Amino acid sequence: MFDKLEELVRRYEEIQNELNEPAVVNDMARYRQLMKEQNDLGVVVDKYNEYKSAAATIDESLEMLESESDEEMRDMLKAELSAARDDKERCEKELKILLLPKDPNDEKNVFVEIRAGAGGDEAALFASDLFRMYSKYADTMRWKIEMVSLNENGLGGFKECVFMVNGQGAYSRLKYESGVHRVQRIPVTESGGRIHTSTATVAIMPEAEEVDVKLDMNDCKFDVFRASGNGGQCVNTTDSAVRLTHIPTGIVISCQDEKSQLKNRDKALKVLRAKLYELEMEKAANAEADLRRSQVGTGDRSEKIRTYNFPQSRCTDHRIKLTLYTLDDVMNGDLNELIDALTGADQAAKLLKMSES
Repeated sequence: MFDKLEELVRRYEEIQNELNEPAVVNDMARYRQLMKEQNDLGVVVDKYNEYKSAAATIDESLEMLESESDEEMRDMLKAELSAARDDKERCEKELKILLLPKDPNDEKNVFVEIRAGAGGDEAALFASDLFRMYSKYADTMRWKIEMVSLNENGLGGFKECVFMVNGQGAYSRLKYESGVHRVQRIPVTESGGRIHTSTATVAIMPEAEEVDVKLDMNDCKFDVFRASGNGGQCVNTTDSAVRLTHIPTGIVISCQDEKSQLKNRDKALKVLRAKLYELEMEKAANAEADLRRSQVGTGDRSEKIRTYNFPQSRCTDHRIKLTLYTLDDVMNGDLNELIDALTGADQAAKLLKMSES
């Protein structure tokens, strides 16, 4: 590990020298690339310097203890030594996590697809509750949400909802949300007061650039139609909605949120790229069985990942056996405790795998 860290320190110093060269300053693309690399490495280098400082303090304290006879001074040195050892151990753990291979998609924007599952109208109402939950979480993270497509039922529930989340690190925080979400509660449609169980599926897809996915436009079929639902006269009286069919995969995407047909077409293509990119990631993960087993439930839509039990005000994440009795807060977008626990469990699994290899 320390050979790797010394190598990163050397690279960090090389970048600092390069950034002072006139040729680099005049090449904005190269300059931005180096600045991003410097920022990424800076976190590791700062933590490594903190580690080395703690290690130096330990050596100095031990050396002074050997020659110091004053008891009060010895007590101070022992306290300093204990604190430095704690700092060194903490830094070493943090450095191991910082050196884990980074997910290249972590900083990307994401498309979120929520579909009502088993449970009829109640499942659709739950899907709309999940949309509200993620919207409120996005607000706390200062992310921006763009609706792509929405298919509602007559009660205000969502049969299907696709939206985009724009913001730094959106995928890194939301990637663990893919899977089946289960709700247990008394539906508004239930007159007998019985608790029902319903489900909704969530898919989290990183936004894919054109360089990530090679898309042949000859494989795409576009149909236009008149938008339905809320949106005003101009939405409902013009053929602005777009239905995109990807012929090789059979993927169909409808987009009617924008008044402009061209904007809806552009959004539909973005969603298609994300879906095709997700398929490629799934193939790669399935090809690496060990990687799939080491992941903490990222990407498998058929996996039941979480239960929201309203009578008990309980939220349970089944992947990490975590139960919170703060369901109201969770449904109002307070997801950080869940996401932090999932991130920590994923990092621990990867560290274990690294130590075994």
